[in-house]
Amino acid sequence: MQPTIIGLDLAKMIFQVHCVDAAGKIVLTRRLRRDGVLSFFANLSACVVGMEACATARYWGREITKLGHTVRLMPLRYVKP
Repeated sequence: MQPTIIGLDLAKMIFQVHCVDAAGKIVLTRRLRRDGVLSFFANLSACVVGMEACATARYWGREITKLGHTVRLMPLRYVKP
């Protein structure tokens, strides 16, 4: 199954990825190193990527958008820990 929505938790070195399908079932949960993030998204079909609007979110948002995904930045108060 292909994910339709991906939650991306940005950090300094290790990023957390949480993928769900159209039915809301968890497809994949993975930890990614910084150098593997773009290659991970390059191998997926276009989907919605949500991430917290922090200092580096705009950079990652632009890079992931170049790969064909739709990026949504969320304020901190809407992000569940």
